[in-house]
Amino acid sequence: MVEDTNNSETPAEEITEAVADSNTPATPVDSSSKDENVEADAPSTSRFKYHYPPALPTEESEAPAEDAVVEAEPQEDTPVVAEAEPAQTPEEASAAPEVAPATTSEESPAEASDTAAPEAEEEAPLPADTRFDQLGLAEPVLKAVQESGYETPTQIQRDAIPTILKGRDVIGASQTGTGKTAAFALPALSRIKPIGKPQIVVLEPTRELAHQVAEQFEKYGKHTGCKVALLYGGVKYGAQTEALQKGADIVVATPGRIIDHFYKGNMRFGNVSILILDEVDRMLDMGFLPSVRKLVNLCPWDDRQSLLFSATMPPAIETFAQWCLTNPKVVEVARSTVASTIRHAFYPVAMEQRDEILLALIKEADFESLMVFTRTRIEADKVAENIKQAGLGKVAVMHSDIRQTDRTAALKGFKDGTYNIMVCTDVAARGIDISSVTHVVNYRVPENADDYVHRIGRTGRAARDGDAFTILTADELDFAAAVEALTQKKIERKKLEDFNYVYTALLDDNPGPKRRKRPPAKKRRRR
Repeated sequence: MVEDTNNSETPAEEITEAVADSNTPATPVDSSSKDENVEADAPSTSRFKYHYPPALPTEESEAPAEDAVVEAEPQEDTPVVAEAEPAQTPEEASAAPEVAPATTSEESPAEASDTAAPEAEEEAPLPADTRFDQLGLAEPVLKAVQESGYETPTQIQRDAIPTILKGRDVIGASQTGTGKTAAFALPALSRIKPIGKPQIVVLEPTRELAHQVAEQFEKYGKHTGCKVALLYGGVKYGAQTEALQKGADIVVATPGRIIDHFYKGNMRFGNVSILILDEVDRMLDMGFLPSVRKLVNLCPWDDRQSLLFSATMPPAIETFAQWCLTNPKVVEVARSTVASTIRHAFYPVAMEQRDEILLALIKEADFESLMVFTRTRIEADKVAENIKQAGLGKVAVMHSDIRQTDRTAALKGFKDGTYNIMVCTDVAARGIDISSVTHVVNYRVPENADDYVHRIGRTGRAARDGDAFTILTADELDFAAAVEALTQKKIERKKLEDFNYVYTALLDDNPGPKRRKRPPAKKRRRR
């Protein structure tokens, strides 16, 4: 799994909570006031319910007013809100009195719950034959969609787009390859006009995802006049700073780099009206959630629309969603199922034949574009070298130890056909949209069952058929059982013809230890 970190980015533990004033230059950060006590997200003790707005923020996660300055204290992660003044010096700021955060309503939580109750009534879903021109998209956005050749939206697009156009918060969950990016990009673009200041902020866990989402915003927003800035680590700041200074209306970024630009005075959040948090469960896995919480506080709270998309909903994310979203609509589309366009199976083999059967599977597959997923970076390099030596195709490698420029070149070459085989870690398991992938091979059964769905979801996209092979050895039976439990389906075991198998119990029709019957107990004599 790839983390979006590099030596030039600010670690999450060193990020000071602050709220940006769009008309005031950034205040330099004093290294002596670093926040060293980032508090972990506490798991929820009950299931999350979305029938009413969440309670007002607690002291540990208070929503600051739009024009407030939040100062971090050395021994406390609780933001202290002070009244901002244009000519205030750092010394005056530190001595400013504490005030309660501004709220948008004088109603009590109970009254707010009663008021919002009618909104909780969900509308009837749109029929499957609904067209994009019936969803209410802005004309410039609809024109770009039609030029791309799309006529009918996917299920998550039908369910999410009308709600987002109304300005309501949304929690979206769907399996990979269902058009999730367009589900939030199209309505978000329809709700803004170009003003030359960031209005939409999209946070992504990896550089590749950020790059892809930025391309989608440029594609669908080409007739709107809105500019897009892409911010991620691993590269120099120059081009990114220039993109912000030219007046970007949409900013797509990874958490660490956008915070760096904020402290450099390049990024301002005062005009942000739509905040999109994509792949939130992946951000949680990668340790980005504390940084994301701080970025949520940087954006204005009043009249902000927040969209959260996550493939899974663990307790920590439920708690996070309660804090930053208001009365959200939940849009969920078959998260734990495999697309019907994918044919997938396990290929049992002895542990010492893993490499041998991998090469045999690739030889037998009539592929146009094939992806091989490994667990580790070292494993990816080794597998790629084996495939090259066997002369099975033009191979590219992608994992976190490779420089960002090389990763970008590998992904571009794989998309345009320069390479027809890509060996990678889970850096490419989610969100990377390459519709031409015909085959996926799992070198090992993923340890996380959700990753199985995301990996094989790289094929069978855009209503095309795809094949997925997973090599299974005796030490991975528990992982295979977890995958079958998640998908609620027994996955077929297959064998290759003309392959010289070394015997393993997995090759039996009913693998498993054979138990001897116990002899009948001897009758005891009565005394």
